[in-house]
Amino acid sequence: MKDQLLRWLNLALVADFFLVLFAFFWLIIAVAGHTLHLPLGLDLWYKLWQPVFTPAIGILMAGTIISGVSSWIAKRLNSQQLN
Repeated sequence: MKDQLLRWLNLALVADFFLVLFAFFWLIIAVAGHTLHLPLGLDLWYKLWQPVFTPAIGILMAGTIISGVSSWIAKRLNSQQLN
């Protein structure tokens, strides 16, 4: 059960990572387009920043910390059981 939960958490983190990466590349392209006076979605990106991208970054950071701490705890418990 715990392994299944960690597998789903890692899968969700990978999907969230690609969402954050997509947002980053979109921002780069939109800013370049804004500089060249091309409408490449900078206004839409700004509208999606607060409701979509900010929580996605927070979930990615929290999930990464939770995943790392749970792996560290599991390794510590396994090493203590072996001794």
